[in-house]
Amino acid sequence: MIKKILIIFIITLSACSEENNIEKDDDGLVRVTFATDWKAQAEQGGFYQALASGLYEEKGLNVEIIQGNSNVNVPRLIASNSVEFGIGSNSFIPLNMVENNIPGKAIMAVFQKDPQIIMTHSDSSIENIKDMIGLPIMISDASIGAFWLWLKSKYGFEDSQIRKKTFSLAPFLSNKSSIQQGYLTSEPYLVEKELGQKPKVFLLSDYGYPSYGAMVLSSNKIIENNPDIVRRFVEASIEGWEQYIYGDPSLGNELILSVNNEMREDILLQAIKKIRYYELISDEVSKGNNIGQMTNKQWEDFFKIMSENGVYKTDLNWQESFTLEFIGKEN
Repeated sequence: MIKKILIIFIITLSACSEENNIEKDDDGLVRVTFATDWKAQAEQGGFYQALASGLYEEKGLNVEIIQGNSNVNVPRLIASNSVEFGIGSNSFIPLNMVENNIPGKAIMAVFQKDPQIIMTHSDSSIENIKDMIGLPIMISDASIGAFWLWLKSKYGFEDSQIRKKTFSLAPFLSNKSSIQQGYLTSEPYLVEKELGQKPKVFLLSDYGYPSYGAMVLSSNKIIENNPDIVRRFVEASIEGWEQYIYGDPSLGNELILSVNNEMREDILLQAIKKIRYYELISDEVSKGNNIGQMTNKQWEDFFKIMSENGVYKTDLNWQESFTLEFIGKEN
């Protein structure tokens, strides 16, 4: 009898360890939390589509999406195990996590190209990124330690060019000689609505910027102890993005509009068109079949550029910043 009880105890303990104390709701769905880095918008649309259309639920997950803001620190939420998943906006974030011993990594990349742009007014004489060397450029504080480092290393930009970017477009709109960073799917449309003219847009990835965008981060804890949950979240998210960009995005948009009262449907629809037109998540041949992919080569190229320019130590274990385990074979 004692032996039988011991066997039952071991089996029960093993099951608890395997679930790693993952909480389930009354319907038996695993509760997980996903933190974004900004308010609900089209740049997160695939996740909202997956939630609204029941794709997460079909995978046995009860997903809560927490909207971000300017003060949110997703890696810190990951490190404290406050959330299971979160968004990392560029390739610096997972590498910074490794550098700072934060136990988490990227598990998929939504944007194969970082949507970061620099824009000028339509009648500007600037025709190339190189034409901006030496000129004042409004950029955010966060970007000084991100793509600005790449512009300095590749094109010779200097810190003396930096002007502070605010959350208002007014400084750009009022000065026809101004240059400002932006997001491909956002600021250009807002400028066009205000001025009646499209700004000139310079997509950094077109000039060789190798960062991914909108990566999903996960804690090492859940990756190691509950890889099946991670896999289900990734699969449902990928399917959500395929629906949102190449199918009917209405369910995702409806949910976005309901949780972010500052968002408008016209902004969402134009962003979807740009994500598809610029092939940010997939090309027109694959049409979504390769969403989420990452490669060792692109990560290595990014790390090499940044380590050669002193951003990271050359012996940093950059391979720990991501895993290809949940996105199929490497391209």
